[in-house]
Amino acid sequence: MKKSSIKIDVELDENNVPEKILWDATDGPFDQMQETHAFSLSIWDPNQLNTLRIDLWDKEMPVDQMKRFCIDTLGGMAQTLLNSTGDEEMASDIKALADKMMRRHIEEMENGKKEA
Repeated sequence: MKKSSIKIDVELDENNVPEKILWDATDGPFDQMQETHAFSLSIWDPNQLNTLRIDLWDKEMPVDQMKRFCIDTLGGMAQTLLNSTGDEEMASDIKALADKMMRRHIEEMENGKKEA
């Protein structure tokens, strides 16, 4: 059986705030750790019937990019829901929300509210 792994290293400051986030995957296209400014990991616990989440971002993640990251994640969840359940109505509702948020984000960027 083939195994694949994802490795995430987080360098913390003295207050345990992420300063640097690095990742790599055995099936990834890179031959060394890659730097990122944020990640979100969700794991389903079938025993407790809930989601375990880890959301981290470093000190360098700009507010406008964090908003975009969250919107992109939400849009991706719509596609994941559609692919895994076939529920077109729920996936469409989630996508519509992500699209609405993206339009608002674009307006903010155009109006100079990068850090809002």
